[in-house]
Amino acid sequence: MALHLMRKTRGCWSCIRALHKATQPAPASQKDSMERVFSGIQPTGIPHLGNYLGAIENWVRLQDEYGSVLYSIVDLHSITAAQDPATLRQSILDMTAALLACGINPEKSILFQQSQVSEHTELSWILTCMVRLHRLQHLHQWKAKTAKQQHKETMGLLTYPVLQAADILLYKSTHVPVGEDQVQHMELVQDLAQGFNKKYGEFFPVPTSILTSMKKVKSLRDPSSKMSKSDPDKLATVRITDSPEEIVQKFRKALTDFTSEVTYDPASRGGVSNMIAIHTAVTGLTVEDVVRQSAGIDTARYKLVVADAVIEKFAPIKREIEKLKMDRGHLEKVLQLGSAKAKELAYPVCQEVKKLVGFL
Repeated sequence: MALHLMRKTRGCWSCIRALHKATQPAPASQKDSMERVFSGIQPTGIPHLGNYLGAIENWVRLQDEYGSVLYSIVDLHSITAAQDPATLRQSILDMTAALLACGINPEKSILFQQSQVSEHTELSWILTCMVRLHRLQHLHQWKAKTAKQQHKETMGLLTYPVLQAADILLYKSTHVPVGEDQVQHMELVQDLAQGFNKKYGEFFPVPTSILTSMKKVKSLRDPSSKMSKSDPDKLATVRITDSPEEIVQKFRKALTDFTSEVTYDPASRGGVSNMIAIHTAVTGLTVEDVVRQSAGIDTARYKLVVADAVIEKFAPIKREIEKLKMDRGHLEKVLQLGSAKAKELAYPVCQEVKKLVGFL
């Protein structure tokens, strides 16, 4: 009787396995030849001017230049800092609305929530076991953040670059748009891909960085540092949902210098040069055009000219965000469908990795 039950159970499991295999996506090897773009953004507040000009605007363009594009709201990365659960849930939807309003099109790219694709954390652990501790401790951002946190840093803060590598490699991404402050992390991604290939055979493409043409947008209050969501000075950062009045106030208070002429000289006139860089980015004008058009205008008046250009650029985006945020169900559906598509790509890659490592 026991033997009969064992045979019957094995037969049932064989059927289940056969059905499971029949419903799985095509093997990863069939999809390896195409170029694929991957990038992510944390759901920590509304995107600001620097996020838009340095990343999101570029993402919109890349949708039309590559056949396979994935953009992830990387909520797992966001909990390296303490998060209120209710605020985080809303921030994920707010970021979804912002990306859609800026031009991310779910019909051209896969927009998804990182935590809904469990393969990210599975691959991250495997890669974590391949990287040396001292390599992570020598990353510039780890040093910078630990200097500020005074021994309050977590292991998540140390190892998140490995999760970042897993995010990219999980989809066999070939191209990754990055800012200049992420170049060191991309070197880690490339080294992990090469290290895995050397140990287990050629499997991961070694991804290439796509450096944004827009340099870092500087803080309006401190041109020596980049614009940041976490800046304690509320006048330092322009968010894409700021009202026209708020934008005017922030640019009016922007730090420049005591020279009234509008000239571009990042080395010695960082504040004014930041204004010009923002102006050129939101209008498409060249630096030479901006300087020529601003002849005879002092910097106080010029800052308001830049403010008006930013207001004009963000007005339709702001209206669309407000409209999208009223339909929570639509935002949730976009993420659900995107996460399902991402899972379809991630699952076979993760299964192959498990086989190579020896888990299957």
